[in-house]
Amino acid sequence: MASTVTPARRAARTVPDLLAWRAEAHPDRVAIEVHGVATLTFAAWESAAGAVAAALHRRGVRPGDRVGLVFGARDWVDFAVAYCGVQRAGAVSVPLSDRLAPGQLRHALDHCEAVAVLHAGAAGAGPDGGGGLPAYTVTELSGEPVDDASAVGHRVRPGDLAQILYTSGTTGRPKGVGATHANLTVHAPNHPRRLALGHSERFLHAFAIGTNAAQTMLFNALAAKPTALTLAQSTPGRFARLIATPGTGTVFLVPSMAIELLDSGALSGRDLSHVHLIGSTAAALPPAVAARLAAAFPSAAVVNYYSSTEAAPAQTTMIFDPARRDAVGKAVGGTLMIADDAGQPLPAGETGHVWLRCDHPRAYYRDAEASAATFRGEWVRMGDIGRLDADGYLYLTDRHQDVIKSGAYKISSLEVEAALHEHPAVAEAAVVPIPHPVLGSAVAAVVVARPDAPPADLELPALRGFLAGRLTDYQLPTRVLLVEDLPRNEGGKVVKRELITRFETQAETQEGP
Repeated sequence: MASTVTPARRAARTVPDLLAWRAEAHPDRVAIEVHGVATLTFAAWESAAGAVAAALHRRGVRPGDRVGLVFGARDWVDFAVAYCGVQRAGAVSVPLSDRLAPGQLRHALDHCEAVAVLHAGAAGAGPDGGGGLPAYTVTELSGEPVDDASAVGHRVRPGDLAQILYTSGTTGRPKGVGATHANLTVHAPNHPRRLALGHSERFLHAFAIGTNAAQTMLFNALAAKPTALTLAQSTPGRFARLIATPGTGTVFLVPSMAIELLDSGALSGRDLSHVHLIGSTAAALPPAVAARLAAAFPSAAVVNYYSSTEAAPAQTTMIFDPARRDAVGKAVGGTLMIADDAGQPLPAGETGHVWLRCDHPRAYYRDAEASAATFRGEWVRMGDIGRLDADGYLYLTDRHQDVIKSGAYKISSLEVEAALHEHPAVAEAAVVPIPHPVLGSAVAAVVVARPDAPPADLELPALRGFLAGRLTDYQLPTRVLLVEDLPRNEGGKVVKRELITRFETQAETQEGP
Protein backbone atom coordinates (compact mmCIF):
# COMPACT_ATOMS: atom_id res chain seq x y z
CA MET A 1 0.00 0.00 0.00
CA ALA A 2 1.32 3.42 -0.91
CA SER A 3 2.17 5.77 1.95
CA THR A 4 -0.42 8.43 2.79
CA VAL A 5 2.14 10.62 4.56
CA THR A 6 2.74 13.84 2.63
CA PRO A 7 6.11 15.58 2.39
CA ALA A 8 4.79 18.26 4.76
CA ARG A 9 5.24 16.12 7.87
CA ARG A 10 7.40 13.07 8.26
CA ALA A 11 9.76 11.98 11.02
CA ALA A 12 13.06 11.06 9.35
CA ARG A 13 14.71 8.49 11.62
CA THR A 14 17.35 7.25 9.19
CA VAL A 15 19.55 9.00 6.65
CA PRO A 16 17.77 7.33 3.67
CA ASP A 17 14.45 8.51 5.16
CA LEU A 18 15.75 12.07 5.35
CA LEU A 19 17.01 12.08 1.76
CA ALA A 20 13.76 10.55 0.48
CA TRP A 21 11.76 13.23 2.30
CA ARG A 22 13.81 16.08 0.83
CA ALA A 23 13.65 14.55 -2.65
CA GLU A 24 9.86 14.35 -2.38
CA ALA A 25 9.45 17.83 -0.88
CA HIS A 26 12.10 19.68 -2.94
CA PRO A 27 13.05 17.51 -5.95
CA ASP A 28 14.50 20.29 -8.12
CA ARG A 29 16.27 22.27 -5.40
CA VAL A 30 20.07 22.18 -5.59
CA ALA A 31 21.37 20.51 -2.45
CA ILE A 32 25.12 20.73 -3.14
CA GLU A 33 27.19 22.85 -5.49
CA VAL A 34 30.92 22.55 -6.04
CA HIS A 35 31.61 25.94 -7.59
CA GLY A 36 32.41 25.61 -11.27
CA VAL A 37 32.46 21.80 -11.11
CA ALA A 38 29.10 20.14 -10.39
CA THR A 39 25.67 20.50 -8.79
CA LEU A 40 23.32 17.95 -7.23
CA THR A 41 19.56 18.28 -6.83
CA PHE A 42 17.68 16.30 -4.21
CA ALA A 43 15.91 14.24 -6.87
CA ALA A 44 19.22 13.36 -8.53
CA TRP A 45 20.77 12.60 -5.14
CA GLU A 46 17.96 10.22 -4.26
CA SER A 47 18.04 8.47 -7.65
CA ALA A 48 21.83 8.08 -7.77
CA ALA A 49 22.01 6.85 -4.17
CA GLY A 50 19.41 4.18 -4.98
CA ALA A 51 21.42 3.07 -8.00
CA VAL A 52 24.63 2.91 -5.94
CA ALA A 53 22.86 0.86 -3.27
CA ALA A 54 21.58 -1.63 -5.83
CA ALA A 55 24.98 -1.93 -7.50
CA LEU A 56 26.70 -2.56 -4.17
CA HIS A 57 24.09 -5.18 -3.30
CA ARG A 58 24.80 -6.96 -6.58
CA ARG A 59 28.50 -6.95 -5.69
CA GLY A 60 27.90 -8.67 -2.38
CA VAL A 61 27.86 -5.72 0.05
CA ARG A 62 25.46 -6.60 2.85
CA PRO A 63 23.87 -4.81 5.83
CA GLY A 64 26.47 -3.92 8.44
CA ASP A 65 29.44 -4.09 6.05
CA ARG A 66 31.82 -1.15 6.19
CA VAL A 67 32.64 0.74 3.00
CA GLY A 68 35.44 3.32 2.77
CA LEU A 69 34.64 6.58 0.96
CA VAL A 70 37.84 8.24 -0.30
CA PHE A 71 37.12 11.65 -1.82
CA GLY A 72 38.59 15.15 -2.11
CA ALA A 73 37.37 18.73 -2.23
CA ARG A 74 36.14 18.67 -5.83
CA ASP A 75 34.25 15.38 -5.24
CA TRP A 76 31.53 16.55 -2.84
CA VAL A 77 28.72 15.53 -5.20
CA ASP A 78 30.05 12.00 -5.66
CA PHE A 79 30.83 11.77 -1.94
CA ALA A 80 27.25 12.69 -1.00
CA VAL A 81 25.84 10.11 -3.41
CA ALA A 82 28.24 7.42 -2.18
CA TYR A 83 27.52 8.21 1.48
CA CYS A 84 23.75 7.84 1.12
CA GLY A 85 24.00 4.97 -1.35
CA VAL A 86 26.08 2.88 1.05
CA GLN A 87 23.56 3.54 3.83
CA ARG A 88 20.61 2.77 1.55
CA ALA A 89 22.21 -0.66 1.13
CA GLY A 90 22.22 -1.02 4.93
CA ALA A 91 26.00 -0.76 5.06
CA VAL A 92 28.19 1.66 7.04
CA SER A 93 29.80 4.72 5.43
CA VAL A 94 33.41 5.47 6.42
CA PRO A 95 34.35 8.97 5.09
CA LEU A 96 38.09 9.38 4.44
CA SER A 97 40.09 12.19 2.86
CA ASP A 98 41.95 11.51 -0.37
CA ARG A 99 44.85 13.45 1.18
CA LEU A 100 45.58 10.75 3.75
CA ALA A 101 48.96 9.09 3.44
CA PRO A 102 48.70 5.48 2.18
CA GLY A 103 49.57 4.15 5.64
CA GLN A 104 46.90 6.29 7.30
CA LEU A 105 44.29 5.14 4.81
CA ARG A 106 45.34 1.54 5.23
CA HIS A 107 45.04 1.81 9.03
CA ALA A 108 41.48 3.13 8.84
CA LEU A 109 40.32 0.54 6.30
CA ASP A 110 41.94 -2.29 8.25
CA HIS A 111 40.61 -1.08 11.58
CA CYS A 112 36.99 -0.91 10.42
CA GLU A 113 37.41 -4.11 8.35
CA ALA A 114 36.09 -2.44 5.20
CA VAL A 115 34.85 -4.72 2.43
CA ALA A 116 35.12 -2.17 -0.40
CA VAL A 117 36.15 1.38 -1.30
CA LEU A 118 34.29 4.04 -3.26
CA HIS A 119 36.55 6.72 -4.68
CA ALA A 120 36.91 9.45 -7.29
CA GLY A 121 39.86 8.04 -9.22
CA ALA A 122 39.92 6.09 -12.44
CA ALA A 123 37.55 3.14 -12.73
CA GLY A 124 39.26 -0.13 -11.94
CA ALA A 125 42.09 1.48 -9.98
CA GLY A 126 41.69 1.88 -6.24
CA PRO A 127 43.34 4.60 -4.14
CA ASP A 128 46.92 4.18 -2.96
CA GLY A 129 46.60 2.54 0.43
CA GLY A 130 43.40 0.71 -0.47
CA GLY A 131 45.09 -2.59 0.21
CA GLY A 132 43.60 -4.39 -2.77
CA LEU A 133 39.99 -3.99 -1.61
CA PRO A 134 37.35 -3.93 -4.34
CA ALA A 135 37.21 -0.31 -5.51
CA TYR A 136 34.44 1.40 -7.44
CA THR A 137 33.59 4.88 -8.66
CA VAL A 138 30.20 6.50 -8.19
CA THR A 139 29.96 7.03 -11.93
CA GLU A 140 30.20 3.33 -12.73
CA LEU A 141 27.83 2.27 -9.94
CA SER A 142 25.16 4.92 -10.45
CA GLY A 143 25.17 4.34 -14.21
CA GLU A 144 23.97 0.75 -13.88
CA PRO A 145 20.23 0.09 -14.31
CA VAL A 146 18.15 -0.72 -11.24
CA ASP A 147 15.65 -3.53 -11.65
CA ASP A 148 13.57 -5.67 -9.30
CA ALA A 149 16.28 -8.30 -9.11
CA SER A 150 18.88 -5.81 -7.88
CA ALA A 151 16.65 -3.76 -5.58
CA VAL A 152 17.73 -3.62 -1.95
CA GLY A 153 15.09 -5.18 0.27
CA HIS A 154 16.77 -4.51 3.62
CA ARG A 155 14.99 -1.99 5.83
CA VAL A 156 17.45 0.36 7.51
CA ARG A 157 16.61 0.90 11.19
CA PRO A 158 17.33 3.92 13.43
CA GLY A 159 19.58 1.88 15.71
CA ASP A 160 21.74 0.55 12.87
CA LEU A 161 25.32 1.78 12.62
CA ALA A 162 25.39 4.44 9.87
CA GLN A 163 28.92 5.87 9.79
CA ILE A 164 32.38 5.55 11.28
CA LEU A 165 34.35 8.79 11.41
CA TYR A 166 38.00 8.77 12.36
CA THR A 167 39.19 11.37 14.85
CA SER A 168 41.85 13.90 13.96
CA GLY A 169 44.63 12.05 15.74
CA THR A 170 46.21 15.17 17.25
CA THR A 171 47.24 13.21 20.36
CA GLY A 172 47.75 9.72 18.95
CA ARG A 173 46.46 7.28 16.37
CA PRO A 174 42.97 8.17 15.12
CA LYS A 175 40.03 6.32 16.68
CA GLY A 176 36.92 5.32 14.75
CA VAL A 177 33.77 6.92 16.16
CA GLY A 178 30.61 5.05 15.26
CA ALA A 179 27.24 6.82 14.90
CA THR A 180 23.80 5.30 14.38
CA HIS A 181 21.12 6.63 12.08
CA ALA A 182 19.22 7.81 15.18
CA ASN A 183 22.25 9.85 16.23
CA LEU A 184 22.61 11.48 12.82
CA THR A 185 18.93 12.34 12.34
CA VAL A 186 17.97 13.31 15.91
CA HIS A 187 17.53 16.97 14.93
CA ALA A 188 16.17 16.36 11.42
CA PRO A 189 13.26 18.61 10.40
CA ASN A 190 9.79 17.23 9.75
CA HIS A 191 8.24 20.20 7.96
CA PRO A 192 9.51 21.91 4.80
CA ARG A 193 8.82 25.36 6.27
CA ARG A 194 10.94 24.69 9.33
CA LEU A 195 14.32 24.23 7.75
CA ALA A 196 17.47 25.66 9.33
CA LEU A 197 19.46 28.60 7.92
CA GLY A 198 16.35 30.02 6.31
CA HIS A 199 17.99 33.45 5.90
CA SER A 200 20.36 32.10 3.22
CA GLU A 201 20.14 30.88 -0.35
CA ARG A 202 23.56 29.26 0.05
CA PHE A 203 25.88 28.43 2.90
CA LEU A 204 29.59 28.38 2.13
CA HIS A 205 32.30 26.13 3.54
CA ALA A 206 35.63 24.58 2.56
CA PHE A 207 35.94 21.69 5.03
CA ALA A 208 37.84 18.54 4.15
CA ILE A 209 35.90 15.32 3.68
CA GLY A 210 36.59 12.93 6.54
CA THR A 211 36.31 15.58 9.28
CA ASN A 212 33.47 16.09 11.73
CA ALA A 213 33.01 19.64 10.40
CA ALA A 214 32.51 18.26 6.89
CA GLN A 215 29.93 15.77 8.14
CA THR A 216 28.02 18.64 9.74
CA MET A 217 28.01 20.38 6.36
CA LEU A 218 26.71 17.22 4.68
CA PHE A 219 23.80 17.08 7.10
CA ASN A 220 23.17 20.78 6.64
CA ALA A 221 22.87 19.99 2.92
CA LEU A 222 20.36 17.25 3.74
CA ALA A 223 18.33 19.10 6.34
CA ALA A 224 18.72 22.89 5.93
CA LYS A 225 17.09 25.26 3.45
CA PRO A 226 20.07 26.70 1.52
CA THR A 227 22.35 25.02 -0.98
CA ALA A 228 25.70 23.80 0.35
CA LEU A 229 28.35 25.68 -1.63
CA THR A 230 32.00 24.65 -1.60
CA LEU A 231 35.14 24.91 -3.75
CA ALA A 232 37.30 22.42 -5.60
CA GLN A 233 40.33 24.31 -4.32
CA SER A 234 40.03 26.98 -1.66
CA THR A 235 42.21 30.08 -1.45
CA PRO A 236 41.41 33.26 0.48
CA GLY A 237 40.67 35.09 -2.76
CA ARG A 238 38.33 32.43 -4.14
CA PHE A 239 36.61 32.01 -0.80
CA ALA A 240 36.13 35.78 -0.46
CA ARG A 241 34.63 36.04 -3.95
CA LEU A 242 32.00 33.43 -3.08
CA ILE A 243 31.28 35.11 0.25
CA ALA A 244 30.58 38.34 -1.62
CA THR A 245 28.12 36.65 -4.00
CA PRO A 246 24.54 37.73 -3.17
CA GLY A 247 22.61 34.92 -1.50
CA THR A 248 25.57 33.60 0.47
CA GLY A 249 24.06 34.41 3.83
CA THR A 250 26.00 31.90 5.94
CA VAL A 251 29.72 31.13 6.07
CA PHE A 252 31.33 28.30 8.03
CA LEU A 253 35.05 28.17 8.76
CA VAL A 254 37.64 27.10 11.30
CA PRO A 255 39.83 29.61 13.19
CA SER A 256 42.86 29.07 10.96
CA MET A 257 40.74 29.82 7.88
CA ALA A 258 39.36 32.93 9.55
CA ILE A 259 42.85 34.22 10.31
CA GLU A 260 44.08 33.52 6.77
CA LEU A 261 41.02 35.20 5.26
CA LEU A 262 41.28 38.30 7.45
CA ASP A 263 45.02 38.68 6.92
CA SER A 264 44.88 38.16 3.16
CA GLY A 265 43.09 41.42 2.41
CA ALA A 266 40.72 39.48 0.12
CA LEU A 267 37.66 40.90 1.90
CA SER A 268 38.70 44.50 1.35
CA GLY A 269 36.20 46.58 -0.61
CA ARG A 270 33.58 43.83 -0.83
CA ASP A 271 29.94 44.26 0.13
CA LEU A 272 29.40 41.74 2.93
CA SER A 273 26.10 43.12 4.24
CA HIS A 274 24.15 40.07 3.04
CA VAL A 275 26.12 37.71 5.33
CA HIS A 276 24.12 37.12 8.50
CA LEU A 277 25.95 34.21 10.12
CA ILE A 278 29.64 33.39 10.49
CA GLY A 279 30.06 30.00 12.14
CA SER A 280 33.38 28.84 13.58
CA THR A 281 33.97 25.24 14.55
CA ALA A 282 36.58 22.48 15.10
CA ALA A 283 38.86 24.50 17.41
CA ALA A 284 38.67 27.32 19.94
CA LEU A 285 38.13 30.70 18.26
CA PRO A 286 40.50 33.23 19.87
CA PRO A 287 38.50 36.24 21.12
CA ALA A 288 40.73 38.66 19.19
CA VAL A 289 39.93 36.80 15.97
CA ALA A 290 36.21 36.75 16.79
CA ALA A 291 36.31 40.52 17.28
CA ARG A 292 38.01 40.96 13.89
CA LEU A 293 35.34 38.81 12.22
CA ALA A 294 32.60 40.86 13.86
CA ALA A 295 34.19 44.03 12.51
CA ALA A 296 34.62 42.59 9.00
CA PHE A 297 31.02 41.30 8.85
CA PRO A 298 28.95 44.04 10.53
CA SER A 299 25.59 42.42 9.67
CA ALA A 300 26.56 38.94 10.85
CA ALA A 301 26.36 37.10 14.13
CA VAL A 302 29.72 35.45 14.81
CA VAL A 303 28.94 32.09 16.38
CA ASN A 304 31.32 29.63 18.00
CA TYR A 305 30.17 26.00 17.84
CA TYR A 306 31.58 23.73 20.54
CA SER A 307 31.31 20.00 19.93
CA SER A 308 33.50 17.02 18.98
CA THR A 309 33.48 13.98 16.74
CA GLU A 310 32.49 11.94 19.80
CA ALA A 311 29.69 14.24 21.02
CA ALA A 312 28.04 15.30 17.74
CA PRO A 313 25.37 16.31 17.03
CA ALA A 314 25.26 17.64 20.61
CA GLN A 315 26.89 21.06 20.82
CA THR A 316 26.81 24.45 22.44
CA THR A 317 26.64 27.68 20.48
CA MET A 318 27.82 31.11 21.53
CA ILE A 319 27.28 34.37 19.68
CA PHE A 320 30.40 36.43 20.20
CA ASP A 321 29.76 38.79 23.09
CA PRO A 322 32.43 41.38 23.98
CA ALA A 323 31.20 41.17 27.57
CA ARG A 324 31.94 37.42 27.61
CA ARG A 325 34.81 37.20 25.14
CA ASP A 326 36.04 33.81 26.35
CA ALA A 327 32.70 31.99 26.73
CA VAL A 328 32.01 29.14 24.27
CA GLY A 329 28.41 28.31 25.11
CA LYS A 330 25.72 28.07 27.74
CA ALA A 331 24.30 25.15 29.65
CA VAL A 332 20.69 24.72 28.48
CA GLY A 333 18.36 22.01 29.73
CA GLY A 334 21.02 19.93 31.43
CA THR A 335 23.22 19.61 28.35
CA LEU A 336 26.51 20.53 30.06
CA MET A 337 28.26 19.29 33.16
CA ILE A 338 31.56 20.05 34.86
CA ALA A 339 32.74 17.00 36.79
CA ASP A 340 35.65 15.90 38.92
CA ASP A 341 38.00 13.02 38.06
CA ALA A 342 35.42 10.53 39.35
CA GLY A 343 32.69 11.96 37.11
CA GLN A 344 30.80 13.69 39.92
CA PRO A 345 29.22 17.08 39.09
CA LEU A 346 30.96 20.20 40.38
CA PRO A 347 29.26 23.48 41.32
CA ALA A 348 29.46 26.70 39.31
CA GLY A 349 32.88 28.27 39.39
CA GLU A 350 34.74 24.99 39.98
CA THR A 351 37.13 23.80 37.27
CA GLY A 352 36.90 20.22 36.05
CA HIS A 353 36.21 17.94 33.10
CA VAL A 354 33.65 19.11 30.54
CA TRP A 355 30.87 16.65 29.72
CA LEU A 356 28.20 17.15 27.04
CA ARG A 357 24.92 15.24 26.93
CA CYS A 358 23.96 13.58 23.65
CA ASP A 359 20.76 11.82 22.67
CA HIS A 360 21.59 8.51 20.98
CA PRO A 361 25.31 8.76 21.87
CA ARG A 362 28.16 7.51 19.73
CA ALA A 363 30.92 5.05 20.66
CA TYR A 364 34.44 4.14 19.63
CA TYR A 365 34.31 1.36 17.08
CA ARG A 366 36.04 -1.82 18.26
CA ASP A 367 37.48 -0.10 21.36
CA ALA A 368 35.42 -0.91 24.43
CA GLU A 369 38.07 0.37 26.85
CA ALA A 370 38.26 3.83 25.28
CA SER A 371 34.46 3.96 24.98
CA ALA A 372 34.06 3.25 28.70
CA ALA A 373 36.36 6.19 29.53
CA THR A 374 34.57 8.66 27.23
CA PHE A 375 30.92 7.62 27.04
CA ARG A 376 28.73 7.19 30.13
CA GLY A 377 25.08 6.74 29.28
CA GLU A 378 24.07 9.90 27.39
CA TRP A 379 27.12 11.82 28.62
CA VAL A 380 30.30 12.33 26.60
CA ARG A 381 33.59 13.43 28.15
CA MET A 382 34.93 16.15 25.88
CA GLY A 383 38.59 15.90 26.86
CA ASP A 384 38.54 19.58 27.87
CA ILE A 385 38.98 21.29 31.21
CA GLY A 386 36.62 24.16 31.96
CA ARG A 387 34.12 25.79 34.30
CA LEU A 388 30.58 27.13 34.29
CA ASP A 389 29.92 30.60 35.68
CA ALA A 390 26.91 31.51 37.81
CA ASP A 391 24.86 32.23 34.66
CA GLY A 392 25.66 28.85 33.11
CA TYR A 393 28.22 30.03 30.52
CA LEU A 394 31.04 27.63 29.71
CA TYR A 395 34.67 28.76 29.78
CA LEU A 396 37.37 26.37 28.58
CA THR A 397 40.67 26.21 30.39
CA ASP A 398 42.36 23.85 27.98
CA ARG A 399 42.41 20.46 26.36
CA HIS A 400 43.15 17.99 29.12
CA GLN A 401 46.44 16.95 27.52
CA ASP A 402 47.45 20.56 26.73
CA VAL A 403 47.37 21.95 30.27
CA ILE A 404 50.96 22.91 31.12
CA LYS A 405 52.02 21.88 34.61
CA SER A 406 54.80 24.23 35.64
CA GLY A 407 55.92 23.93 39.25
CA ALA A 408 52.84 24.41 41.43
CA TYR A 409 50.84 26.00 38.60
CA LYS A 410 48.56 24.64 35.92
CA ILE A 411 48.73 26.93 32.91
CA SER A 412 46.06 27.18 30.23
CA SER A 413 47.62 27.17 26.78
CA LEU A 414 44.33 28.57 25.43
CA GLU A 415 44.63 31.63 27.65
CA VAL A 416 48.23 32.27 26.58
CA GLU A 417 47.32 31.74 22.90
CA ALA A 418 44.41 34.20 23.22
CA ALA A 419 46.79 36.84 24.60
CA LEU A 420 49.30 36.19 21.79
CA HIS A 421 46.58 36.71 19.18
CA GLU A 422 46.10 40.24 20.51
CA HIS A 423 49.64 41.15 19.44
CA PRO A 424 49.48 43.23 16.23
CA ALA A 425 52.42 41.34 14.69
CA VAL A 426 51.04 37.83 15.40
CA ALA A 427 49.04 36.07 12.69
CA GLU A 428 48.81 32.67 14.40
CA ALA A 429 50.12 31.22 17.64
CA ALA A 430 50.30 27.96 19.54
CA VAL A 431 51.61 27.22 23.01
CA VAL A 432 53.26 23.98 24.12
CA PRO A 433 55.22 22.73 27.14
CA ILE A 434 58.98 22.27 27.06
CA PRO A 435 61.11 20.55 29.73
CA HIS A 436 62.42 22.65 32.63
CA PRO A 437 65.05 21.32 35.06
CA VAL A 438 63.30 22.75 38.15
CA LEU A 439 59.65 23.37 37.26
CA GLY A 440 59.16 20.22 35.21
CA SER A 441 57.68 22.14 32.28
CA ALA A 442 57.75 25.72 31.02
CA VAL A 443 55.73 27.66 28.46
CA ALA A 444 56.97 27.88 24.87
CA ALA A 445 55.29 29.86 22.11
CA VAL A 446 55.24 29.09 18.40
CA VAL A 447 54.33 32.17 16.35
CA VAL A 448 53.51 32.94 12.74
CA ALA A 449 54.23 36.59 12.00
CA ARG A 450 51.95 38.85 10.02
CA PRO A 451 53.33 40.01 6.67
CA ASP A 452 55.78 42.91 7.07
CA ALA A 453 55.84 42.55 10.88
CA PRO A 454 59.14 43.85 12.32
CA PRO A 455 61.10 40.76 13.47
CA ALA A 456 62.22 42.54 16.62
CA ASP A 457 58.60 42.81 17.80
CA LEU A 458 58.43 39.02 18.14
CA GLU A 459 61.75 38.41 19.83
CA LEU A 460 61.34 36.91 23.28
CA PRO A 461 61.98 40.05 25.40
CA ALA A 462 59.58 42.17 23.33
CA LEU A 463 56.92 39.46 23.28
CA ARG A 464 57.14 38.94 27.05
CA GLY A 465 56.89 42.70 27.54
CA PHE A 466 53.69 42.84 25.49
CA LEU A 467 52.18 39.89 27.39
CA ALA A 468 53.21 41.12 30.83
CA GLY A 469 50.09 43.29 31.11
CA ARG A 470 47.84 40.43 30.03
CA LEU A 471 49.25 37.38 31.82
CA THR A 472 50.82 36.54 35.16
CA ASP A 473 54.57 35.99 35.29
CA TYR A 474 54.43 32.18 35.38
CA GLN A 475 52.32 32.16 32.19
CA LEU A 476 54.87 34.08 30.13
CA PRO A 477 56.72 32.11 27.43
CA THR A 478 60.33 31.22 28.20
CA ARG A 479 61.09 30.45 24.55
CA VAL A 480 59.63 31.53 21.24
CA LEU A 481 59.92 29.91 17.84
CA LEU A 482 59.03 31.77 14.64
CA VAL A 483 57.63 29.55 11.87
CA GLU A 484 56.08 30.14 8.46
CA ASP A 485 52.97 28.12 9.32
CA LEU A 486 51.58 25.83 12.00
CA PRO A 487 51.20 22.10 11.32
CA ARG A 488 47.50 21.31 11.09
CA ASN A 489 45.43 18.23 10.43
CA GLU A 490 42.59 18.01 7.90
CA GLY A 491 40.19 19.49 10.45
CA GLY A 492 42.28 22.61 10.96
CA LYS A 493 43.54 21.70 14.43
CA VAL A 494 47.15 22.36 15.35
CA VAL A 495 49.18 19.17 15.76
CA LYS A 496 51.05 20.23 18.90
CA ARG A 497 53.17 17.12 19.22
CA GLU A 498 54.97 18.22 16.04
CA LEU A 499 55.73 21.59 17.61
CA ILE A 500 57.11 19.94 20.74
CA THR A 501 59.37 17.86 18.50
CA ARG A 502 60.64 21.05 16.81
CA PHE A 503 61.67 22.50 20.17
CA GLU A 504 63.36 19.22 21.11
CA THR A 505 65.23 19.18 17.78
CA GLN A 506 66.27 22.81 18.22
CA ALA A 507 67.59 22.07 21.72
CA GLU A 508 69.60 19.07 20.49
CA THR A 509 71.08 21.17 17.68
CA GLN A 510 72.11 23.91 20.08
CA GLU A 511 73.67 21.42 22.51
CA GLY A 512 75.65 19.74 19.75
CA PRO A 513 77.06 16.20 19.80
